[in-house]
Amino acid sequence: MTGQRAARSVEAVFREDRSRLLALLAARFADLDLAEEAASEAIETALERWPRDGVPDKPLAWMLTTARRKAIDRIRRDRAYAERLAVLQVESDRATAPAPDEAGFDDIPDERLRLFFTCCHPVLSPEARTALTLRFLAGLTTPEVARAFLVPTTTMAQRIVRAKRKIRSARIPFRVPGPDELPARLPSVLRVVYLVFTEGYAASSGDDLLRPDLADEAVRLARILHRLLPREREVTGLLALLLLTDARRAARTDADGNQVLLEDQDRGLWDADLIAEGQRLVVRALTGPGVGPYAVQAAIAALHDEAPDVASTDWPQIVALYDVLLRIEPSPLVALNRAMAIAMRDGLEAGLPLLDALAGAAELRDYHLLPAARAELLGRLGRTSEAAAAYRAALALVGNEPERATLARRLAELTDP
Repeated sequence: MTGQRAARSVEAVFREDRSRLLALLAARFADLDLAEEAASEAIETALERWPRDGVPDKPLAWMLTTARRKAIDRIRRDRAYAERLAVLQVESDRATAPAPDEAGFDDIPDERLRLFFTCCHPVLSPEARTALTLRFLAGLTTPEVARAFLVPTTTMAQRIVRAKRKIRSARIPFRVPGPDELPARLPSVLRVVYLVFTEGYAASSGDDLLRPDLADEAVRLARILHRLLPREREVTGLLALLLLTDARRAARTDADGNQVLLEDQDRGLWDADLIAEGQRLVVRALTGPGVGPYAVQAAIAALHDEAPDVASTDWPQIVALYDVLLRIEPSPLVALNRAMAIAMRDGLEAGLPLLDALAGAAELRDYHLLPAARAELLGRLGRTSEAAAAYRAALALVGNEPERATLARRLAELTDP
């Protein structure tokens, strides 16, 4: 077997199951640093041995066994870990599951859910939660995570180190919350995945409207969560929302990367398979007593995806869903979207005062889409000078270049003779 083929095999295994390998090691040793180091050493060993001995039948089980041994060797060499090793040995002796050496990887439980809740623990800052999730569950390198946050690699490396140190110092357990804790803890996990997706769907800054890498990772993370928590309806709702929204990706930019607004998109480019999958998930997310915010947002996205064009969209039903969403998760952003839906249902004049009422909301003070929405309605109402002022206000806040170009074009259409 050639070294190149062995390297490809190692890369494929690690790319597909890296998060699972790290989760298993982190659950076993309760130390993210040790898990990373052991995994890296196992890969180096695989690159050395597989070209000579051949790729094992169960490569990931082989890697896990090797990484576990590397970690124990490292602990034995470090006196500071001596007490921990004794505790781990007791836990190992009590374990009823077969050791990785004695079982195929299919027989080993999936520990990624523990890692999700560890990375998204409430004692960590929202930024740290997102960074750790991208690093350990999405599999992004530290430079890639830094690019996602638009910060230098050294800054992100320090942030990740501090977060891992916080996990150790606060003695955050690597475990899935119990049934009594899960309702309070799950939203923070879902929020992280949602934030990763929204940055991928519409980048907050930069030269590109989309960050497909982040959107893809968010969908992958949502799928993992759905497999691990199939009965949690809000997990189902989040996955549905991401699929139904991401289905429009191909139509959101033109060949030059320019933004294409919803009313101008070629809906034939929308991904019908993703829409169908999302629609099935929406039904499950909405079935039963009570409803969560992601399920409601997914239902709204489904209505947009079902419509042949903007004019024939079921705006009354969308407004009704926004009314529900505003009751269960009140926020100025939800109110903004509801105002625009009311403008589509009842006429532009009905939406404008609702937008004006949001002018003082602190959460929207630096949000360019509020003045952009006002500009859109004012322009359609023929109030050109007011619309132009609103477009200028939006341009002062927008950070994404394709969105800036769209706003500038709209402003030029108003002001050019």
